[in-house]
Amino acid sequence: MASVVELSYYPVKGCAGTSAREAMMTPAGLAHDRSFMVISEDGVFRTQRRDPRLALIQPEISADGERLTLRAPDSDPVGIDVDTSGPRRQVNLFGASYRGIDQGETAAAWLSKVLGAGSRLVRVPPEHARVTDGRTPGTSGYADSCAVHVISRATLRLLNERMAEGGSHPLPMSRFRPNIVLDGWDGPHTEDRAHRMTIGETELGYAKLAIRCAVVMVDQDSAAKTGPEPLRTLATYRRAAQGGVAFGSKYAVLRPGKIAVGDDVQVSLWGETEL
Repeated sequence: MASVVELSYYPVKGCAGTSAREAMMTPAGLAHDRSFMVISEDGVFRTQRRDPRLALIQPEISADGERLTLRAPDSDPVGIDVDTSGPRRQVNLFGASYRGIDQGETAAAWLSKVLGAGSRLVRVPPEHARVTDGRTPGTSGYADSCAVHVISRATLRLLNERMAEGGSHPLPMSRFRPNIVLDGWDGPHTEDRAHRMTIGETELGYAKLAIRCAVVMVDQDSAAKTGPEPLRTLATYRRAAQGGVAFGSKYAVLRPGKIAVGDDVQVSLWGETEL
């Protein structure tokens, strides 16, 4: 039986994650996950695809969500009181228009200096009602798509074995920025077929495969672009029918609740992989 061995949430989209022993799973994913987003001055989201230095920014959000601290190498930390009631502004995420609450000049100036480009920080407004796609619809904050990203250790183990055969160094799980890491499944990519599962108090419904982009070529510790791996190796055995290469799976939240490292995974519905 599989169990949870790692939990991570990413308060600011594209920035470093926070590990947790336990967390609350909300309808939009782990509490505080991707609830903030860095945008350009004209409202377009910033991503490690174009701004790899996002990986060096370490956000810390208070348990009540009312205080956010940002840290980065060679910069003094900055703390802000989170604004959840200010004016809304348009933001652009993958061409889709959403609303965000600007978090003020202090955060904007700090981010602009760290990233070397004019930037602002926005938060998901309380009325945010985004509907995500896939086999199981759901909602999420500013995540790329669905609320919860799951990868098993067996899946990473196979990739690292394939990469070693080609003379490449193994990669840590952090390169793929999952929310939940599972161990205990013998076969790799079992998460492709676990279409409904209960973990702790939560229940998740499979939405779709996680199609990988250039972010997986960014070293999360140094922000260096290291391509062409792992995309080159994944392309040899994980080409998805809809295009791109798949690694891990995305889920919608069917039942919120507490989830913790050590929780067993009970799969109530198995299906075929979409690969």
